[in-house]
Amino acid sequence: MCPTARSRSSAQGPPRSGGERKETQFQNLDALYKTLQDEDMPPTSRFSDRLVLGKGPVHARLMLIGEQPGDQEDRAGLPFVGPAGKLLDACLQEAAIPRNRVFVTNAVKRFKFAQRGKRRLHQRPTSDEIVHYRWWLEQEIRLVDPAVLVTLGATALQAVLGKRQTLGPLRGNVMCWEGRQLVVTVHPSFLLRLRDASAKAVERSRLVSELGKAWAMSEAAQTLSPWRNRNVPTKDTN
Repeated sequence: MCPTARSRSSAQGPPRSGGERKETQFQNLDALYKTLQDEDMPPTSRFSDRLVLGKGPVHARLMLIGEQPGDQEDRAGLPFVGPAGKLLDACLQEAAIPRNRVFVTNAVKRFKFAQRGKRRLHQRPTSDEIVHYRWWLEQEIRLVDPAVLVTLGATALQAVLGKRQTLGPLRGNVMCWEGRQLVVTVHPSFLLRLRDASAKAVERSRLVSELGKAWAMSEAAQTLSPWRNRNVPTKDTN
């Protein structure tokens, strides 16, 4: 188990013009997302105009964090509905994890892309662009209040920890972050890029195992952690 989360300055809002911060305290995800939609501007012209917000039970015990929405997510306005999302769904099913009991979101809330003819090709966000959305991600985590976080890929890990890390040595590890357990693994898109079938099968098995471990820890937290013993709303976001 992780120690209780220390007090954070979560009431301070995101940087404003001139570097000042406004005091903000959101009571629920709807309020957070409305403010994000009202105030956020794309960091650069390479980002889509559309925000893609988190989806899942309001107080899910398990929260999965990816990098950013892709082309299909941007068009649908929902996270993890493209090829990587379909693979994630299959891995969750293989690990016997009910998809409707998991909250999914992304570290960066807009699709960053390069236009190539009619195609929009994924572009990895920079550290500054990750920082741009980090405060919003922290608020999202605070409001969902999961017992266990899973970072899918290096960008999500950097967004949560606040610094760049080499994912390989940390993969599969369980860390403590702000009173929560954090499981580090790869993004499903990593598997999609593998050409060797045997390597892909091995990596898929590892991902399923890591997701299963996170789910088991989140289920155990129902009785081990006092803040889990509460009435959990069944309403999903979006």
